[in-house]
Amino acid sequence: QVQLVESGGGLVQPGGSLRLSCTASGRFFSLNYMGWYRQAPGKQRELVAGISESGSINYADSVKGRFTISRDSAKNTVPLQMNRLEPEDTAVYYCNAVVRGDYRSSPTTYWGQGTQVTVSS
Repeated sequence: QVQLVESGGGLVQPGGSLRLSCTASGRFFSLNYMGWYRQAPGKQRELVAGISESGSINYADSVKGRFTISRDSAKNTVPLQMNRLEPEDTAVYYCNAVVRGDYRSSPTTYWGQGTQVTVSS
């Protein structure tokens, strides 16, 4: 079993910054992929940014140039630096991880409980 613990959400004014962090713990063979999704009220959950085990990164178009995802493989942590935040970034942000329990198993997806980000003046 894998647990994902998120931190760093909160209230910030437009143009401000926040840093989210997600740490994966538990027993697993590999963390194939880690990323951040978000869900605003009345909308579907969408990918914000993700990073593979090899370091390949992808971003939603709406956050390119403002958000930066990185990965500390030694600590199984994925920070998300969010700059120049806009009211449209308001949502619950969820950490996501694709994990293999052992070298023979198929990948399994896990989700964190979510952290609220509110951008408002």
